[in-house]
Amino acid sequence: MITEHGIGRRKPIGAAVIILIVIIFAIWTLFPVIWAVITSFKEPGDSYKPTFIPYKQFKPTLYAWNDAFVKTRDRTLRSLRNSIVIATLSSIVVLLLGAFAGYSLARYEFKKWKNKDIALWILSNRMFPPVAVMIPYFLIMQKLHLLDNVLGIIMVHVTMNLPLSVWLMLDFYSELPKDLEEAAMIDGCGHLKAFLYIALPIAAPGLVAVYVLSFIFSWNEFLFVIVLGFKKAMTLPVLIAGSLTVRGLDFWKVASLSILAIIPPVILAVVLSRYLVRGLTMGAIKE
Repeated sequence: MITEHGIGRRKPIGAAVIILIVIIFAIWTLFPVIWAVITSFKEPGDSYKPTFIPYKQFKPTLYAWNDAFVKTRDRTLRSLRNSIVIATLSSIVVLLLGAFAGYSLARYEFKKWKNKDIALWILSNRMFPPVAVMIPYFLIMQKLHLLDNVLGIIMVHVTMNLPLSVWLMLDFYSELPKDLEEAAMIDGCGHLKAFLYIALPIAAPGLVAVYVLSFIFSWNEFLFVIVLGFKKAMTLPVLIAGSLTVRGLDFWKVASLSILAIIPPVILAVVLSRYLVRGLTMGAIKE
């Protein structure tokens, strides 16, 4: 028989176990970032040594940052600019198309082709591995003269992220009550105005979630960029991969460029964190 005192004694133990698991997970997750920050201030020779305490185990230096922003400044800034432009513009297009497509599938019923079949077909475009469509995309961009062009990369990223956007927005709109839109239509609003002034503002957290996820996926995308872009359309992930040379991997260069690549998505997620959490949890609780 378990007494109240026995239950009370077990609760702190359970809380301590949960806290311990969270601490271990946090250390496991943050260790690569901490390692990258420390390594970015090491000399090339010290970057291969397991040292962590500056001034005691190694002498801090700006060698890696000098290499990234002085010696190869143009290449670094061009890659950073391309990453920002490609991720930002492709995410905006994905957000607009996904918002309209998701609303259409949530509010209107198609007769010749059922809504579920359309949604499943859209999702199926995200199921196959990207390498399966690499050659077709390469041939299409070659015909359009968009190889090594930022616009070509944006078009491919839009195609890649659009299915996720449509499905997320479909779920968000399905959770919204139709009463407000119907009341607006009774007052004289058309379907477009009801969508723009009623449904879209209410689904703002979902829109933020879609934009942030699309931005992160586009920002980290590597395969399409390295195949369709050679120099002018190079992004940060490709630039980081270029740190592998004939003499091995330049850990100091990887560390500094990785920190640079982490900053924009983190800033975006922090600024929009309140809406992002609401957007990702919409529909999780049913009344």
